[in-house]
Amino acid sequence: MLEGQMMDRPLQIIDILKHAAKAFPTIEVVSRTVEGPIHRYGYRDAYKRTAQLAHALKALGIEEGDRVGTIAWNTFRHFELYYGVSGIGAVCHTLNPRLFADQLEYIVNHADDRVIFIDSNLLPVVEKMADKFPGVKAYIVMSDRENMPETSLPNALCYEELLAGQPETFDWPLLDEKTASAMCYTSGTTGNPKGSLYSHRSTVLHALGLLAPGVMPFGLGTCVLPVVPMFHVQAWGQPYAAPIAGTKLVLPGPKLDGESIYELLENEGVTLTLGVPTIWMGLLTHLRETGKRFTTLSHLVSGGAAIPLSMIKAYEEEYGLNVVQGWGMTETSPVCCAGANGPEMEGLEGDARHEQKLRQRQFFGVELRLIDEDGNELPHDGETQGELQCRGPWIINGYYRNEEASAAAMTGDGWFRTGDVATISDGALLQITDRTKDLIKSGGEWISSIDLENEAMSHPDVAEAAAIAMPHPKWQERPMLIIVAHPGKNPGAEAIREHLKSRIASWWMPDDIAFVEELPHTATGKVSKLQLRERFKDHVLSTA
Repeated sequence: MLEGQMMDRPLQIIDILKHAAKAFPTIEVVSRTVEGPIHRYGYRDAYKRTAQLAHALKALGIEEGDRVGTIAWNTFRHFELYYGVSGIGAVCHTLNPRLFADQLEYIVNHADDRVIFIDSNLLPVVEKMADKFPGVKAYIVMSDRENMPETSLPNALCYEELLAGQPETFDWPLLDEKTASAMCYTSGTTGNPKGSLYSHRSTVLHALGLLAPGVMPFGLGTCVLPVVPMFHVQAWGQPYAAPIAGTKLVLPGPKLDGESIYELLENEGVTLTLGVPTIWMGLLTHLRETGKRFTTLSHLVSGGAAIPLSMIKAYEEEYGLNVVQGWGMTETSPVCCAGANGPEMEGLEGDARHEQKLRQRQFFGVELRLIDEDGNELPHDGETQGELQCRGPWIINGYYRNEEASAAAMTGDGWFRTGDVATISDGALLQITDRTKDLIKSGGEWISSIDLENEAMSHPDVAEAAAIAMPHPKWQERPMLIIVAHPGKNPGAEAIREHLKSRIASWWMPDDIAFVEELPHTATGKVSKLQLRERFKDHVLSTA
């Protein structure tokens, strides 16, 4: 082999912020704090405080490879932890405060976290569990002394006091780019949560992938607001991509209601925002109730769960936004595909154009394939459905300290089994049709719960819908539709059926339709089909 004569410099996360401090020193990181006021500083000042944090971490005894837990919202202090922890060679382990207590207990102990940084308003989450975390040596409350609350946590320290007086420069170690940098666990809808352990290399490459033209509008003069939490798969890479591109970064803190999000979008001149469909539903309700409009926002990215077609239409037709849907998982860092803008959109109008937005284009660096039940590879013709598998430099090759789950997730030739069912069309456009565990098999034929839900949510009186499989003596399974109506609306089951008649195959028609006040959601905002199946386990279909 003839080797190229190029320098071999490792990709390191801290170099992202170091670059931003030099190239974009005054571009702002703005955050709503837990205490309430807006905090703002430039990338240069953020880098200086990150150096102070690195000294503080070393003073706490944190060494390379140690896991450092965070239970925190999207704020400037959490941003500093993203870089300071990874920069010294430790692992930034973000913890979801919305998880059940037994899940948090398992995750903290399985990861063997040494210390936990925690926002002051999330202290109650941990105070009642501190005796369950024998390996945690200290808790750092992310606050200044003035706003430091009383806490029963042992060895509780104040974040700002740790940083005070520390040098604003740090001699960052030169790490192998495969060094572990961050960790995030799945929400554990089946079995114990499973850990995805990211590296410096995977994280930097993922951030660069996000910056490809046609994916998302980053760059000087742009401003991004990631509503997706920093405890959920590294806020989809936004805290890394924004500094590379010189994009202003706005962090929403703990207030994620429609009014608070709209206020930040307008006051900070946000051009791009990212979050899950439940967030966008709340923002849409606020807009419609107040009659407010956007003055700077142009792109809205939705991910984490399938976005209803009706929501795409509402944001594009009523508010002039370009709605971009992304696909990924905790195990894929997470983004592998985003957006369908391209030649395929030319000449499309109305519903045809909106339906095209349900697809997402594959990123460079990621490979996708569809596999049938017998392990055969399927064609990418936009029609044939199969289990989606993927591989690439920011996709896991196994779960942290879980050989059984790793063996189940990985194929013999090195592909990751996503558990999603999908089609792929010409142009590498992916469309998720369901989760393998959520498909409804009726009389030997598959019914997509996602498609059924989308059609139900196109009814103007329907806010949310979920379709689940129910046992049937003749057909094996039949669909049941569970609906949340918009406030003040009461469409009724027959009205829903009448609406669906021209939109779905007749044999897809739900056997029963139930109305509930709200649907259960997982810690990451997805509808919990597991809880719905448990709730309706004793329900007997009217057709059974």
